Order: sequence, then structure tokens, then C-alpha cells
Amino acid sequence: MVKGLYHAIRKAWKKPDVDTLRARMVEWRKENVVTKIERPTRLDRARALGYKAKKGVVVARVRVLRGGRKRARTNKGRKSKRHTIKKTVKMNYKWIAEQRAGKKFPNLEVLNSYNLGKDGKHYFYEVILVDASKPEIKNDRVLGWVADKSHRKRVSRGLTSAGLKSRGMRSKSPMNKNRPSVRAGLRRGK
Repeated sequence: MVKGLYHAIRKAWKKPDVDTLRARMVEWRKENVVTKIERPTRLDRARALGYKAKKGVVVARVRVLRGGRKRARTNKGRKSKRHTIKKTVKMNYKWIAEQRAGKKFPNLEVLNSYNLGKDGKHYFYEVILVDASKPEIKNDRVLGWVADKSHRKRVSRGLTSAGLKSRGMRSKSPMNKNRPSVRAGLRRGK
């Protein structure tokens, strides 16, 4: 069986060339935290998550600081208990990256995202965003659902893949306390 281009790209990203990736990360660190890019770095992953090279589809690279909520220790004028320098993050980093991209481009909806790599200080993600107001998107049979009003600000409501995972919605076990959501039941009028 003949393997195609996407198979080769996927195989290359399983074990990426360390020197090339390191050189790229050095360049990415010099850019803004959220940078709009022309085309995806990992084309196979982007296509699998819904990316199409058409009007209304945008890709942004996002850089997120690693290390929890670690911040510089406060200097003075507080109780010692208020000198907190580390707190646990309640969201996964992918969801944080998606939210930041969503804030940077308020007229676009976040479709999905994927991992690029990490260095000692940052995680790097690419986020796929869609302009739901474009007729090319509204008439697209695969991406048309994003134009519906129920999907407005979906990243802020934790409805993207990373958001659902972070909220614990992947598990369908009866022991899972998040499913069904209490607030969802209230909205239904129960």
C-alpha cells in the first residue's frame, strides 16, 4: 500500500529533528505571544482538526508560560500567607492557549488546537480559528455548524476539545460528578 504525504508529515512529527525544532522555537520566542501565521506548521494535524485553506479560516501560534501559576514573590506589606508564589492551574495549557487566541481575535471562533512543542520556559500551540460571518464558512458543509448562534464564544464556555477534557467531560462514568452538568440541567428548566 502506498502511503501519502500526510503519513510522511505525521511520521516526521513523531520524532522531529531536535536542532530544527530548537531553531524554530528561538524564532517563535521573539514573536508576539499570539501570532497569526500564513499556513499551519503541522499540516496533517491541522487538516485532521478541521483546517481548510480557504477564506475565513485563520491559524495562530500561541506561546504559554510553563510552571503552573508561578509568579514573582511579593516584596512586603502583606501577611506571610498572602505571599503566595504558586497556585495550581485549574485549566490545561491547551485551553489557556485557545482562550488567549480567542481574546486576540474577538470576531473569530476557536475551532481546535494542537501542540507544537515545548522548551524550558514555554509551551507552543497552534490554534485554528474560523470567521463564522463569512459566506464561505456558512455554506461549507463541514464547517457550517460554527455559524450557528449556539456556538458563539465556545472557547470561553469550555466547549472546545481541550475545554471539554479539562472540565472532565470525557469520562462517561456514573462516578463522574461533572456529568450531567448542574447548570445545563437548570438551563433545560428541570
